[in-house]
Amino acid sequence: MCELGFRLRLPTPRSAWILSLVGAGSGTEEPTLPVASVARRLGVAPSTLRTWDRRYGLGPSRHTDGRHRRYGTSDIGRLELMQRALLSGASTAEAARYALEQIPRSGPPQPSEPSEPADAAAADDGLEVRSRLARRLSTAALAMDVGAVQRMLADTIAELGVLPAWTGVIEPVLSALGARWRGASAGAEVEYLLAECVFAALVRATPVLDEPRNTRPVLLGCVPEERDSMPMYALAASLAGRRIGAQLFGVPLPAEVLAVAVRRSAPAAVVLWAHRRGVADTRLFARVSRGRQRSRLFACGPGWDPAGLPDRVELLTDLPGAADRIEHVLVGALP
Repeated sequence: MCELGFRLRLPTPRSAWILSLVGAGSGTEEPTLPVASVARRLGVAPSTLRTWDRRYGLGPSRHTDGRHRRYGTSDIGRLELMQRALLSGASTAEAARYALEQIPRSGPPQPSEPSEPADAAAADDGLEVRSRLARRLSTAALAMDVGAVQRMLADTIAELGVLPAWTGVIEPVLSALGARWRGASAGAEVEYLLAECVFAALVRATPVLDEPRNTRPVLLGCVPEERDSMPMYALAASLAGRRIGAQLFGVPLPAEVLAVAVRRSAPAAVVLWAHRRGVADTRLFARVSRGRQRSRLFACGPGWDPAGLPDRVELLTDLPGAADRIEHVLVGALP
């Protein structure tokens, strides 16, 4: 048994799915992803993935045109297992060793470089900081210590900023706890407690703007069937920190109510969030864009099918990129 076995509740449903894919051998061409896409998926910097490749041999195993290396299913599976191990309290080296034991590489191990650029080392240090904060947040939540959870969230947001805290610490911890208790009643209270504290922390991190830089607000909402609206709270807090005024509807509105809200508020932009596949109806954009007042339209989140979006709708794949793009569209360059 791996030496980390006592720390991790594995195999989880997701890791079992990963392992089944690795051993399935379907015979078809395996889909691959470039480093930037994998970094967005995991919520880490591309330089962090390159550091893990150099130090621990957790890099991509596929090559395209002899030059570009791409991550396959097993490569991504190892990285996701490593990330779960980090959130469970393992050091980076322990987590890498655990991931390689669970999903061994088929080829020879990658040699480690004796040294690395300063920016890569700094990126890995940043990962260690996020891992430390995530472990402390998980510990406080599992202990049902509301005060400690609130302090940890406030400290994490103050230290990292709203969106780095969300993508690097808060959302991974929420996902890990949700996967841990999925399908069971006992333990779910931990996830609910943390979610309530996160909502409150994001609201507190959203300043009230006396003079926003945009003359017309950006309307943030979810598609009617979406159940996870918390990312929009994180986006609203980040925009407010940039002095971008937003009108947030945290509760998903019915299509007709959302259309009325858009007509009455006349926003400069409409951002609709969808996390789950199959719940986002692209016809919703036609409902909210009627009338003389035209708004920029954005589909945000992994639940949207890029091929089905109307021409006027721009896809925002991640929250940091969404904040940058919305700011640029509404007010142009940074002051």
